Amino acid sequence: MRHSSHPTPLLERDNWRDLSGPWRFSFDDADAWEHPDEVAFDREIRVPYAPESPRSGIHDQQFHAAVWYSRRIDLTPEERQGRLLLHFGAVDYRATVWVDGHLVATHEGGHTPFTADITRHATRSETVEVVVRAQDNPHDLAKPRGKQDWQREPHSIWYPRTTGIWQTVWLEAVPDTSIGLLTWSSDMDQWQLGLHLHLEGAVTPGLALRVRLWRDEALLVDDRYALHSLEVHRQIALSDPGIDDFRNELLWSPRHPQLLNACLELMRDTEVVDRVYSYAALRSVQVAGNRFLLNGRPYYLKMVLDQGYWPEGLMTATDAELRRDVELTRQLGFNGVRKHQKIEQPRWLYWCDVMGVLVWEEMPSAYRFTPQAVERLTREWQEVVARDRSHPCIVAWVPLNESWGVPDLPTNPSHRDYVRALYALTKTLDPSRPVIGNDGWEHVATDILTIHDYAYDTAALRQRYGSLDMTRATLSLQQPADRFLTLSGFQPAEQPVMLSEFGGIAYIPDQQVGWGYSQSRSEQDFQNDYADLMAAIYDCHGLSGFCYTQLTDTFQEKNGLLYEDRTPKADLARLASSTQGNRTAREMTVDPLLNPFSTPLQWSTRVDLTEEKPD
Repeated sequence: MRHSSHPTPLLERDNWRDLSGPWRFSFDDADAWEHPDEVAFDREIRVPYAPESPRSGIHDQQFHAAVWYSRRIDLTPEERQGRLLLHFGAVDYRATVWVDGHLVATHEGGHTPFTADITRHATRSETVEVVVRAQDNPHDLAKPRGKQDWQREPHSIWYPRTTGIWQTVWLEAVPDTSIGLLTWSSDMDQWQLGLHLHLEGAVTPGLALRVRLWRDEALLVDDRYALHSLEVHRQIALSDPGIDDFRNELLWSPRHPQLLNACLELMRDTEVVDRVYSYAALRSVQVAGNRFLLNGRPYYLKMVLDQGYWPEGLMTATDAELRRDVELTRQLGFNGVRKHQKIEQPRWLYWCDVMGVLVWEEMPSAYRFTPQAVERLTREWQEVVARDRSHPCIVAWVPLNESWGVPDLPTNPSHRDYVRALYALTKTLDPSRPVIGNDGWEHVATDILTIHDYAYDTAALRQRYGSLDMTRATLSLQQPADRFLTLSGFQPAEQPVMLSEFGGIAYIPDQQVGWGYSQSRSEQDFQNDYADLMAAIYDCHGLSGFCYTQLTDTFQEKNGLLYEDRTPKADLARLASSTQGNRTAREMTVDPLLNPFSTPLQWSTRVDLTEEKPD
C-alpha cells in the first residue's frame, strides 16, 4: 500500500516537495505594484490557506484587490539536475509568478492548476526566490467565483471570499524526457481501459513505455510499447472474468470501489527514465429511459450536497479533513455527493475513488452574462474536465447551476444557446458521462432532469413525484421557486428525474444565528423530521435519485446533518438508517456496539512499488 500525500494522486512521483508553510506576504489593495522589486512584504502567511481564513495566520476578510507572496527555497542536489517544475494547485484568480525576478508563468482561473518550468533558474543557483502575485477583484461578478460573496459580510447563501493561493504549491524534479499528461478511460463493453499519455521532452531511439496494472496484489497487465511520438494512445485489454459474480469483483462501484493500481515507466533498454504511479477503474455510467445506470444496471442515487467549506481553512482543508468528510458521507448512508459551486482538491476526489462515493462535479458560477464571463467560464471549465476526467468517482458534469450567470434564460436566446453550447462542449470533451446543462430548473439541454424543490410538506412531495405520471405532470405544471422546469424548444425525452436539491432542515441550538428551509425545535424533532422527509422521498417512485441539502452547516446556513466542526446533529446510525429508507428509523434505538456505521470503511489496497528495483 502506497502511503502518499501527493497533491495529484493520479500522477505521482517520488521526487517532489511540498512548499506549504510560512511565506512572506503583502496586501496590494490598489493593485499598483507590477514587479517584485516594488513590493514591501510586511507580514507572514501560512500557505496554502487564503488570507481570509483563520488558519492562514492573517484572518483578514476585508476587500483586497491583489496580494503578493514570496519564499526563498534552498534546492537539493537532485532538484538541480534534470528539469524542475513548480506546481500550483489553484490560485484565485489571476496569478503571475516570478523566479529570481524573471517572469515564469501566468494563469487565469481560480480553481485549476498550472505549472512553471524553472529549470534554467535552478541550475544557476543553490537557492531561488519565488514571488507570486494574485489579482482577485472582490467585486467582479463576471468571473467564476462560486459561493464567494461580493459583499463585506457573508449573506444569504454566499460565504467569505478566497483570495490568492488556496491549494498546494509543490516542487517536482523530472527527467529531461518525462510523462507530462496521463488520462484514463473505461470501456466496459470491450472490457478494456483507455490510456492517453503525453510526453514532455524529446522521443529518442529505443524509448519505450512499460505499463503495469494490479488488482490489489495480483498483476493483471505488464505491457511494453515502443514510442515514436510524444502522444501515446492505447487500449489495454483485460481478461473478462465471465459470470457476474466474478465480473463484479473487478468493477468499481460504491459497494465495491475496486481500483487498479498502475505503474508507468519510460524505459531506455533496461534503464528507467521516468516512473509515475497512478490508478484506474473499470466502470460505466449512462442514462437509459428514466434510469441512471452504473455498470449497465439501474442505480438509485442517494446523494448529499457538499459546499466544501471549513471554519478554520474556508475552502482549504487538510488531507485528513478531506478524508473525514468522505467517510462521514458514507457513514450517513449516502452513495454520492454533489459538490456545490466548487472544484475540490484532487485529494478529495482520490478519497471518493478509494471509498466509493459518486460525485457530480459542478463549475463555480459567474453572476453576469457578458462576453468576458462566457470566455472565462468556458476556458476554465475545459481545464476542470481535463484535470478530473480520469477519476472514476465522477459520474456527471454540471457546468451551470440555477441559471446563475444566465438570468434571462426564458427570454434571451443567447442565454439558451450558451447553455446548449456548454452542454455540447462537455459531451465532446467527455462523451462517457451524463451532463446537466443547468441544474435545478429552466432546462434546455440535459441528460438528467433535475429539480430543486424545498417543499417541507411531505404530502406535497408525494403528490408531485409519487409516480412517473405525477412527475411528468409536475415537469409541465409545477414551478418550484417560481421557475419553469423546462423551457420552450426543449422536448424532454424519458430522462431520469432527480430532486438534486431538497430538504435543508435546520436545527439551531444554543441561540445560534442562522437559517434553513425549515426548522426543527430539538434534536429528537430533527431526527424525526429527517426520517419523515426521507420516507416521503422513497414513496416518490417517479424519481431516479435525490440530493439532500446538506452535509454540514456552512456559516449562516444551519441546514446540515453535521455541524461545521463535523459533529453529527443526531445519532449517526439513525440518520444513516433514514437516508437508506428505513421506515423504522423514527423510533429506532441503536446499541453503539452493534452500530454498523461505527466501524472503519474498507477499501482496496494500493501496491507499494517505492522500493522496487527495475527489471
